[in-house]
Amino acid sequence: MAEAKHTVLIVEDDLDVADMLNAYFRVQGYEVLTVNWGEDAIYACQTSHPDLVILDIRLPDIDGYEVARRLRSNRRTENIPIIFLTEKRHRDDRLKGLELGADDYITKPFDIQELRLRVRNSLRRSAQGTLNNPITGLAEGLLVDERLRECLEQSDPWALLLISIENLDHFRESYGFIASDDVLRAVSLMINNAIQDMGAPEDFIGHLSSTQFVLLTHPGQVEKLAEHIKNRLNQSLDYFYPLKDRETSAKSDAHRLSIRIGQYIPGNKPPKDADSLKTMLLRQLC
Repeated sequence: MAEAKHTVLIVEDDLDVADMLNAYFRVQGYEVLTVNWGEDAIYACQTSHPDLVILDIRLPDIDGYEVARRLRSNRRTENIPIIFLTEKRHRDDRLKGLELGADDYITKPFDIQELRLRVRNSLRRSAQGTLNNPITGLAEGLLVDERLRECLEQSDPWALLLISIENLDHFRESYGFIASDDVLRAVSLMINNAIQDMGAPEDFIGHLSSTQFVLLTHPGQVEKLAEHIKNRLNQSLDYFYPLKDRETSAKSDAHRLSIRIGQYIPGNKPPKDADSLKTMLLRQLC
């Protein structure tokens, strides 16, 4: 069985092969999406962001090479592992696929057990290489969990700030991925600048989720940092919108970009683990 609930996208125009792979990988514990056209594959990657793509080369519209090229040239999909599964056996075909950034290249007919192992290995390599957020460059996932565990084990005083960007999904739907990525980068830079202005060299910042930043600092600085960051971000959010949407009527929109901040200073009975600490911190958002 799969070690985690990963999502695999199967891009295959042979319906029998697509159905077989769908059924097999679901039994292995994966979430599975299937599409039969290249353009549908690109759309699925941009909207569902699967953990891995199994990609045929011969497709009814654009070929698998073009699908891979476009996935690799898009900032939001460039790191999704791709395994070509194809009848094309020539060395030049394999080299072309690997030059496009494919993680693996398997020819038909194939051994389903070998494909399963290659999928597992690609997902493991991908997980090891995604310890930093691809948009902001800040730590996330395992790196943040490790830092939170260190907090719980240390005797020195510490405090946490949670900065959440609200309604970024709605903003993305209205203005696109590039604009929403710009918001994330700008917010991360402003938080970093606030730390440089008021924090200490040992302060830590990372992602609790894609739209939430967690900041580790000293308890004596947490209130001032929270106020400073909140003021700077609230003054800047309007400027991410086009000029026509900065009017008063837009500001009353319930889906407007906004900031929520929570803070946590451990008491006599700190949480027992990193997950409990994150849950407690989320409860402090206001």
